[in-house]
Amino acid sequence: MKKRILIVDDETQFTRMVKLNLERTGKYEVREENEGRRAMDAAREFRPDLVLLDVMMPDMEGSDVAAVFRDDAMLSHIKIVFLTAIVTKEETQPTGSTIAGNVFLAKPVKTEDLVTCIENALKA
Repeated sequence: MKKRILIVDDETQFTRMVKLNLERTGKYEVREENEGRRAMDAAREFRPDLVLLDVMMPDMEGSDVAAVFRDDAMLSHIKIVFLTAIVTKEETQPTGSTIAGNVFLAKPVKTEDLVTCIENALKA
């Protein structure tokens, strides 16, 4: 059975590219959401196993979205991996680093590194 991945990022070209690349692996069913404030409704409807969440979005910070997920009984079990352009690849591990217990990846990210990070997060 394919794992469900929700990508929440305000950059539509980025979410479309990641969706296509992840679906091409045959392992995932992927849905995009381009507004942070709509992430919770999208997650309730789609029921993802993992959310790829941008840190910096114009309408709602990724950390605020993650806090809502943690405080919601229906969403608190969903794994979250932050995606950010705030840090550079040189400052992170290629398949994910952690800050305050949250896994994050630096953008841009290679599909194989993203898949490794997703698989590691889903096992945790």
